[in-house]
Amino acid sequence: MARQFDLVIRNGLVLDGTGAAAGEIDIGITAGRIAQMAAALPVGRDEIDARGKLVTPGFVDIHTHYDGQATWSQYLTPSSLHGATTVVLGNCGVGFAPCRPEQHELLIQLMEGVEDIPGVVMKEGIPWDWQSFPEYLDALSRRQYDIDLAVQIGHAPLRVFVMGQRGIDREPATADDLATMTKLTEEAVRAGAFGVSTSRSLFHRSLDGRLIPTVTAAEAELHALARGLTAAGRGVFQLLLDFTADGDDVATEFDLLRRVVQRSGRPLSFTLSEQKHAPQRFRILLGLIAKARAEGLPIRGQIATRPIGVLFGHDLSFNPFNFVPSYAAICQLPRAEWLGALRQPEVRARLLSEQPANWTSEHMKNRSRAVAGMFELGDPPNYEPPADQSLGARAARLGVTPLELAYDILLQNDCKAMLYAPDTNYVQGSLDTTPEMLRHPDTLIGLGDGGAHYGSICDASFSSYLLTHWTRDRTQGERLDLPFAVHALTQRNAQAVGLSDRGVIAPGMKADINVIDIDALQLRPPRMLQDLPAGGRRLMQEAQGFVATIVSGVVAYRHGKRSGNLPGMLVRSGAH
Repeated sequence: MARQFDLVIRNGLVLDGTGAAAGEIDIGITAGRIAQMAAALPVGRDEIDARGKLVTPGFVDIHTHYDGQATWSQYLTPSSLHGATTVVLGNCGVGFAPCRPEQHELLIQLMEGVEDIPGVVMKEGIPWDWQSFPEYLDALSRRQYDIDLAVQIGHAPLRVFVMGQRGIDREPATADDLATMTKLTEEAVRAGAFGVSTSRSLFHRSLDGRLIPTVTAAEAELHALARGLTAAGRGVFQLLLDFTADGDDVATEFDLLRRVVQRSGRPLSFTLSEQKHAPQRFRILLGLIAKARAEGLPIRGQIATRPIGVLFGHDLSFNPFNFVPSYAAICQLPRAEWLGALRQPEVRARLLSEQPANWTSEHMKNRSRAVAGMFELGDPPNYEPPADQSLGARAARLGVTPLELAYDILLQNDCKAMLYAPDTNYVQGSLDTTPEMLRHPDTLIGLGDGGAHYGSICDASFSSYLLTHWTRDRTQGERLDLPFAVHALTQRNAQAVGLSDRGVIAPGMKADINVIDIDALQLRPPRMLQDLPAGGRRLMQEAQGFVATIVSGVVAYRHGKRSGNLPGMLVRSGAH
């Protein structure tokens, strides 16, 4: 007898992604779609017994930077190791298309400076078999992946493509420049881009320290991009800006976003977080967002589920001794000799006594040396550490300096130990303000930055953190309901970027599904891999507890391991 379903997920506790309570029901999948949901479905050609397990829609990770990785790898990790079945790349205004051959090096330098991806990795890994943005999408469409990917066009490569050196030098765009940007944005979206992104952050600089081409672009240029979305009739606008004003003046800066949305009619989202230098600003912005949405303007904030913090260690991009003169010579030694040198008392004394010099980034030099506010990242990693566990507090109890304690911690595990410096969302030494952002109806969960910051940040595990820390493990404050958390990772994100065929477990929807042992779900510490082109290194973080991750009805991962199947592909806007 022919089997009715390709796959049946049986006996699971289903959270359908809408925010509704869980219920036990079988799911029958045929031809990549959910065909039927009922008790005691007929046997399928393949079966997963999910008894005692949580069954959710696949997660939609809306803020990644796999623009380069997707051209050399079939695996969009770490995101796919944490339940993501669709990732959106092309954020923060950077990317690799459109691009003329003579502009390759420039775009590599932009990505290296902004997203901490080694230039040598991109030079060896990116095939550059495209010039236009539609050709870039075609190149991605010829590849198979573990999960699906959707792409936005970045403002920086677009500006440089149109204006050449004038764009790099941040000269004002002419009327002809603006008209061409509008035309190419429309072309990109009609070819399948899900929107356009830009950055106005002063922290976004090229490898040579110069501001990236988009930061000081005039408002008219943003409207030109938005008009491209309007002409195409779809697409979102993603934006990063610093919000440097205080008090009521924040509204003046926010008015820029209002005007872009008013004139384009397209949804816009921007990075939102609690900042140390302005801890109340996020509340002002949440109020402005709510007011705008009440007036029919689709503006939302993108938020993180934990502090956006930097990791420091000897194997990472930065550590507290990076800029000390004697450290550079030690780093040139073979690893065994290097480790031995760091353990010598006289080397320790010298590195602790020397002052930083020859730094390439004043900002990172200062952050690297601010060890008193750092924490030892243990196993399991604690992203909401209590203040009394800071290196400053621990050093005071031990009668040593924070720098001495940092040195000794970083020697552990053959110098693979890491220090964690939480920054945004951790202003008061806790995540107590984060639920206010997470629960807000006009925010989206993102900012995982998968595919970027290979040597300093590993936040693509944010979905696993949301499900563990916020719904189960948190002891120092309020928790979140599990149905809400799943809804935020699935339907809410999918709808926000225009993915109407996924994010909910219901008949007719795409069969992107996670089976999770929620009681056993646990984040593992980040570790360094050397698996990039040219032998490049990157941080990787896994989780235990994902029983299966299913894409279009095909199992991509079982118990966190690759199944051998590659069911993922490029998703084009307007084609689902």
